[in-house]
Amino acid sequence: MEFLIQYGLFLAKAVTMVVALLIVIGTIAGLSSRVRKHPKGELEVHRLNEDFEQMNNILQLAMLNPAEQKQLAKEKKKEEKIRKKTVSEKKRVFLLNFKGDMRASAATNLREEITAVLSQAKPEDEIVVRLESAGGMVHSYGLASSQLDRIKKQGIPLTVCVDKVAASGGYMMACVADKILAAPFSILGSIGVVAQLPNFNRLLKKHDVDVELHTAGEYKRTLTMFGENTDQDREKFTEDLEDTHQLFKDFVSQHRQAVDIDTISTGEIWLGTRALEMSLVDGLMTSDEYLVGLSSDADIFEVKYSHRKSLPEKVGLVAENSTDRLLLRWWNRLRSTHYYS
Repeated sequence: MEFLIQYGLFLAKAVTMVVALLIVIGTIAGLSSRVRKHPKGELEVHRLNEDFEQMNNILQLAMLNPAEQKQLAKEKKKEEKIRKKTVSEKKRVFLLNFKGDMRASAATNLREEITAVLSQAKPEDEIVVRLESAGGMVHSYGLASSQLDRIKKQGIPLTVCVDKVAASGGYMMACVADKILAAPFSILGSIGVVAQLPNFNRLLKKHDVDVELHTAGEYKRTLTMFGENTDQDREKFTEDLEDTHQLFKDFVSQHRQAVDIDTISTGEIWLGTRALEMSLVDGLMTSDEYLVGLSSDADIFEVKYSHRKSLPEKVGLVAENSTDRLLLRWWNRLRSTHYYS
């Protein structure tokens, strides 16, 4: 009996602690959803030349004896003092990073980064966008592409570097650039439009469930998930897809006049080497190779805009990224397993 009493007390304490912990977490989540310290976010700027110089110095020091290391350290310290007092006349390169999901949500930060950079960039400078995206929603990537077009309209040279993938909406963004550089085995293209949805109408009928859909406007709805789809619905849905595809083709043709649009707009993808042959890119090179090559004659500034996320936003972001990964994995399997293994 005494054992049961002790066990009951222990269990009550444990339950109390768990409940208290949940209340604290709930309170923090509620407050964080209402108040944010920096609602407009923060702009971070980092000079990449310093990273390259530091790596070079570490390796250089490792190959010298102690006396030589001491002498080199003095020389570097002297050079650094002179550099800080001297106004640089080098070309400036602004590096932006875009990693896209289905909704191109990174465009929210991209627009702020571009606004900041355009306030300082001059025609003799350059903006480099390191882009990675397998595409997503048409309107979202249309907006992201328009953000990059702001750079072109201001007369600032724009280079897009693709290390992994710029397909579909990702390529819609890349094609805006004056120059596209791709890694030899990166994935590009997929200039097409795809849409699909399940239909549960027969299943619902089997269980005597009726679905009513009322619209004002002949084409307010075409294909639906629960109603009965007609050939007319399918025809209109396909017509809308074809129209979107044509707009996509026109957009690519406008920005990449060297491509044979009918050849490259079939929805196929190409690896970097083949993409060069199709004039989808201008050169084969990784972003690291390009940036290191620029660093001797240019000051490279990596610009990043970010805001502190609340706890509910962080939880939502984890869930969203998990969903995106599942969708992307499914899409990759649907495509060629040779290219997307």
